[in-house]
Amino acid sequence: MPSNFTITDDLPVVEKGTLYVVATPIGHRDDITIRALKVLACVDIVAAEDTRHTGRMLSFHKISSQLISYHENNEAERTLQLVEKLQNGASVALVSDAGTPSVSDPGYRLICASIQAGVKIVPIPGVSAAITALIVSGLPTDTFIFLGFPPKKQNRRIKLLKELENEKRTLIFYEAPKRVITFLMDAQMILGDRHVVLSREMTKKYEEFIRGSISTVLTSLSGRKVIKGECTLIFAGKKRNEEEFSGSVENSISEYLSGSKESSGDLSRKIASKFGISRKKAYELILSEKENR
Repeated sequence: MPSNFTITDDLPVVEKGTLYVVATPIGHRDDITIRALKVLACVDIVAAEDTRHTGRMLSFHKISSQLISYHENNEAERTLQLVEKLQNGASVALVSDAGTPSVSDPGYRLICASIQAGVKIVPIPGVSAAITALIVSGLPTDTFIFLGFPPKKQNRRIKLLKELENEKRTLIFYEAPKRVITFLMDAQMILGDRHVVLSREMTKKYEEFIRGSISTVLTSLSGRKVIKGECTLIFAGKKRNEEEFSGSVENSISEYLSGSKESSGDLSRKIASKFGISRKKAYELILSEKENR
């Protein structure tokens, strides 16, 4: 440790009328900061997404603070109650089931309401599944987009993916295990068979990272009877040369159409395989070329 390194530990553990946004482990119980444990032990109230889940975590660390539920079904009502308690001098710690609150978890409404009410808010940083997966993905980390859970309805999901088709930055999604294969299939159709990293059960006993093209990951998952654990997906952004190949793709399509009687479907498979793009994209280019003719 550098000789001039200073630890600012002279502040009180908690202050009255303060909301603490506390990150908790995403799996391994030891992945929690000392400061987080001190705050959870000293606040008047711990607002938890699932009181049973958080209760077990607090019990493991021998913490007996008062727990109340704060989840998507009671968020509106609880927000008013908690802001009132904060204004009356209570200290409150907000936690989610795993990771950092308000990142695809309840908490955003309470934080906004606390800001409007003039309540002091203190972040207690820690684990985030998105960043944990990103740093070991092997994909660019200098610029990325976090998009949370994709829409459950396919038409909305497809619309979102089309908006991201030309995005150069690394893309980060969360997805439930029962929907991950469907989402990957949609992503392959719209984004092409680009590189992706599937992170599953991070920091737990059966932690797994599957790296490769979307088709490779789909092959790995398709043979499983069940997929367990929340999944984090890191997609490579669109490469610059993918934007520049359209001319050569169109030239190839033009040549194929001039000398071949193949169906558009068969031709789209050849073009997709040759240039590493989705069959849907290849099919659209073929139709466009036919219209131009």
